[in-house]
Amino acid sequence: MTEVQTPPATRPAIPDALVRSVERFLYEEAELLDQWRLHEWLELFTPEGHYLVPSTDLPEGDPAKDLFLVQDDCFLLEQRVNSLLTRAAHAEYPHSRTRRLVGNIRVSEREDGLLGVRANFAVHRVRNGTLDTYIGQYRHILEPQDGSGRGGFRFVERKAVLDLDALRPHGKVSVIL
Repeated sequence: MTEVQTPPATRPAIPDALVRSVERFLYEEAELLDQWRLHEWLELFTPEGHYLVPSTDLPEGDPAKDLFLVQDDCFLLEQRVNSLLTRAAHAEYPHSRTRRLVGNIRVSEREDGLLGVRANFAVHRVRNGTLDTYIGQYRHILEPQDGSGRGGFRFVERKAVLDLDALRPHGKVSVIL
């Protein structure tokens, strides 16, 4: 007698309207960053939100035990933004020009009611006649917001995982990825 195998459980398809809303949110976020509207950008985070950039040699690292290039909670992120908007941030005064490309956006619903979002990115930074390009994948956790502006989402975690072997020739990340 042949055993009948049941197909694995599949999650329901994500509604197209939800995917489009997340895409708009990410595109509007990219515009805020490219225009250096960083205080408005901060409003996209929950009070418990984090901004993370793992090291290039350990992209799957755990922020609780591994070294990250950026590991900011909301307090540290606000300090970073305030610094970037003053002359004290020598690497970004005057501000670099940036252009962000965000694509291949995928959305999944998590069991805790939050959204998992993955998207590919390229951030082009121009400063003093030099072009630096940072490429990688965003791995965000979004909290849907009923009735709020900015696309109806806020970042619980905003993670930019770089696909670079090292930070050469840049040597550093001085802009928000």
